[in-house]
Amino acid sequence: MDYPTTNHAIVPLHEILSEDDASSVLMQYKVDRSKLPKIRCEDPALPQDAKIGDIIRISRESQTAGKSIYYRVVVD
Repeated sequence: MDYPTTNHAIVPLHEILSEDDASSVLMQYKVDRSKLPKIRCEDPALPQDAKIGDIIRISRESQTAGKSIYYRVVVD
């Protein structure tokens, strides 16, 4: 049976940001999309409807650090 990678227990939550949320993140960190870390469009952890240029919020849980948020831009 084939299970989607996005539902695996060790894969952190990947969410596509709305344009408003993406603009807020870019303003908060004073960067443009080209300066964000990249994630390939073929990455199996991405939501299926992710497209090139989308900003992805990755939420990781940790017993020591609590919750960590990372942002990536989808590239070809």
